[in-house]
Amino acid sequence: MSGTEGLSIHDRPNSYIGRSVPRPNLPRLLKGRGSYADDVKLPRMLHAAFLRSPYAHAEIVSIKTDEAEKVPGVFRVFTGDDIAKVCSPWVGVLTHLEGLRSPPQHALAVGRVLWQGEPLAAVVAESRALAEDVLELIEVDYKELPPAVDMEKALDGDAEVIHDVYENNLCWERNVNQGDVDAAFAASEVVIEEEYRFGRHTGVTLESRSIVADYDAGEEMLTLYHSTQAPHMKQALFAKHLDLDEHKIRIICRDVGGAFGLKAHAYGDEFATAAMSMVLKRPVKFVADRMESFLGDIHARDHIVKGKIGVSKEGKILGLEIDDLTGIGPYSVYPRSSAIEINQVLNLTGGAYVFENYRARGRVVFQNKPPMCQYRAVGHPIAISVAESLVELAASAIDMESMQMRQLNMAADDDYPNKTVTGIPLENLSHQESTKKLMEMVNYQEIRNEQAELRSNGIYRGVGFGALIEVTNPSPAFYGVGGAPISAQDGCSIKLDAKGNLIVGTSVTEQGQGAEAVISQVVATAVGITPEKIKVISGDTENTPYGGGTWASRGTGIAGEAAVKAGKVIRKNILDVAGILLQSEPETLDIRNNKIVDDENGTERMSVAEIGRIVYYRGDTLPKDFQAEMMVVQHYLPKSFPFAFTNSVHCSHLEVDVTTGFIKLLKHWVVEDCGTVVNPQNVDDQVRGGVVQGIGGALYEECI
Repeated sequence: MSGTEGLSIHDRPNSYIGRSVPRPNLPRLLKGRGSYADDVKLPRMLHAAFLRSPYAHAEIVSIKTDEAEKVPGVFRVFTGDDIAKVCSPWVGVLTHLEGLRSPPQHALAVGRVLWQGEPLAAVVAESRALAEDVLELIEVDYKELPPAVDMEKALDGDAEVIHDVYENNLCWERNVNQGDVDAAFAASEVVIEEEYRFGRHTGVTLESRSIVADYDAGEEMLTLYHSTQAPHMKQALFAKHLDLDEHKIRIICRDVGGAFGLKAHAYGDEFATAAMSMVLKRPVKFVADRMESFLGDIHARDHIVKGKIGVSKEGKILGLEIDDLTGIGPYSVYPRSSAIEINQVLNLTGGAYVFENYRARGRVVFQNKPPMCQYRAVGHPIAISVAESLVELAASAIDMESMQMRQLNMAADDDYPNKTVTGIPLENLSHQESTKKLMEMVNYQEIRNEQAELRSNGIYRGVGFGALIEVTNPSPAFYGVGGAPISAQDGCSIKLDAKGNLIVGTSVTEQGQGAEAVISQVVATAVGITPEKIKVISGDTENTPYGGGTWASRGTGIAGEAAVKAGKVIRKNILDVAGILLQSEPETLDIRNNKIVDDENGTERMSVAEIGRIVYYRGDTLPKDFQAEMMVVQHYLPKSFPFAFTNSVHCSHLEVDVTTGFIKLLKHWVVEDCGTVVNPQNVDDQVRGGVVQGIGGALYEECI
């Protein structure tokens, strides 16, 4: 048996797993050589601007475009009816969410507008500035209708029903009942009830939603330069609704300036841009400005939650109940639906703790506001905030330290695999060890002593904790079982060139999180080639394997596994050739730092570049019955668990000005167990970014 045979990828000689390897795309970006959708400039390219509704709810009585179309430089004015002839409507439901309903939605509004900001017409002109100016010449006769905007009143008997095909504004309802909650509350030492209100948020990415559609009538080929995080999903959606075969659509998203879930949905203005390119047979560009982003990008986290917890005098959680109401706008967003967020809330509330009695109701209602859908950490902020607040209140009521109560109710680290109260399987978590580590970092007692001393001087400081589990690496159980064309698997292709370099194609996308660096490190480790000799290609449906893209913390866990598989295969293929040339058994050889070496003692035998040269140029020197395969493709799909969960625990130390209400964050600590850390710097950046985004949502941001 050779020295490395049977070792995991983590144990490989010269492993790059666990190293803060610089991102390969950073030098290019820092030099200003990034290639974003708005950087694309094509011959004969036109620009689109969209007329958006000033009303939350109105009938479109008429649209007059005559004056707008007379302006020099304007090529066409499109209405919703025009686009509907080219682009079919969609319905944003998932069949495994029983009872979820939503009516068909057109790319541009037809007949009615249902939220302030909904696009209903578009001008295509020589420049964006001209197109925007000409929007003012479109005459629209609206008949304003009563809007339903208050989600608390959306289900009242006298509420305005937005869609006349339904009897009310209910989009979806789910109920969970585990154990005997009423008996648990009756047996509790204390029962705490509280109501929580969460405002709407949105992502505000540095690069706004952008698309350049280029339809080649000769090839009948539509190329979309698109700021998206799921290119193969978008390929399937555009193909379906523009009535094209998938191989006739190419999605290119070379660089994406942030996404946070916003760019994984279908947007009417983007589909309309593609449709207009097909009609005009010329490239058409649309880049959302910041105001359009606030009106048109999906929102999230608009919830009202009533929570109730019962605990024993010893601090054990006996029962938990929540009633969650959320308003999602006039449609369930396609193709992921607008019910997943509340579904996550019901599944994850109290997920860090072990208890048996749980009751939950979640209701999703239509309203005349911008659509809501998946945004970073879908449902988690709601579920965690509610559960952790209830735990704090309950601990205070029985005069117990809240962290002591948390640890009392957390599963032991050796008590896995197990399941949450809602039946979701958990594989391997470390709540107890993570909490212990956090308390060592925080110096909790010193903070409490200081808090008491400062309180006597009128300075109000507090310390709070939050424990959580996080959904990552979702299987088809997330979307695929519901009929959505969203892949849960990912692929990796690896090609050895004649100079010993590796060209790697991955189906995940790079949005600033370092995905290309991680894939490069994994391949480098699996094969034995140094990262500087690896080129990673992503974001191109014509040159990368089919896969799900980057969302739900799945890039490393799924695409990384595909890269491991592909790396192992190409390494074996290279060593098979080396074994023939060196008259050695392939099992006695290894690849380290771009060289073929003796596995036992590391003696260099030949370079990988020489293998490439011989395979491509001197194949006549190899046996006639041997075929060298220097390009491989492998895929990976998680099968053992529907999700891979991670766990984390946080602590915030802050000061409140009780006269102004201003909150000053003094310090924030995080312990995150995300499994194997491939690139520590990337993980650190992700955690810091998540904390900053959380601070913004908790203290400063809200879409009214």
